[in-house]
Amino acid sequence: MTSAGSPTPPSDKTITEHELEQCERANATGRTPVVFVHGLWLLPSSWDRWAALFEEHGYVALTPGWPDDPDTVEEATAHPEVFAGKSIGQVADHFETIVLGLDQKPAVIGHSFGGLLTQILAGRGLAVASVAIDPAPFRGVLPLPISALRSAFPVLGNPANRNRAVPLTFEQFRYGFANAVSEDEARQLYEDFAVPASGKPLFQAASANLNPWTEAKVDTKNLERGPLLIISGEKDHTVPWAIANASYQQQQGNQGVTEITEMKNRGHALTIDSGWREVAEEALAFVKRFT
Repeated sequence: MTSAGSPTPPSDKTITEHELEQCERANATGRTPVVFVHGLWLLPSSWDRWAALFEEHGYVALTPGWPDDPDTVEEATAHPEVFAGKSIGQVADHFETIVLGLDQKPAVIGHSFGGLLTQILAGRGLAVASVAIDPAPFRGVLPLPISALRSAFPVLGNPANRNRAVPLTFEQFRYGFANAVSEDEARQLYEDFAVPASGKPLFQAASANLNPWTEAKVDTKNLERGPLLIISGEKDHTVPWAIANASYQQQQGNQGVTEITEMKNRGHALTIDSGWREVAEEALAFVKRFT
């Protein structure tokens, strides 16, 4: 806070003008903010429909990017190098800077690696409530189902990818994201949403249980963590139930409300596919209970 009692504007050099405007708008409204955190292979625009829904219900939505995120899929395809080298810790600190620029503690909702980042932020005491959707694993989460290894292989299969931006082929996206929708819908999702992604977070998550200093760790004991809901897609290949439930088990040691729910017949694309609203309403109902 400034000496005048107003929030300190985000000052990190990676904060964009658009993100600063979102913070200023949120503070001006006086409404409870909801910060959406996307994961790998997606952009902030993947949350546009969610943001509109939450705004309809009286919240003010923020959809920040990871540092250097392009605005559009076309820009991302033309300049994939901007994604390279982004680490879990770097992105978590970026979002923390944004949250600290808000004059109300926000609800935080994230998908995939965004779900891991959501738990990191909650573990830092920054969320009034949080929803982690098909969250990437953190240190202490042990299951490694075959489908998760296959989904990660396009990155982990080549050690040089650690410092690269890695795109998915349609076939890889179909398996890892869009296995629970039709072929036609999968192709449309790929065209509309898929972008290259930093390889580094996947390597960090893969080695988290071997590295005590990993950035892929969550403070599950913080008394200020707040209520947490984990949502798991029944047919998710990338983050199967075994991983989501293991995250839930780790989080249960917290005194705050900790819940998990499974969305039937849903894959990893559950936040962007034609059934997105069902998932969004599940998250909205949880946030409404605590804000």
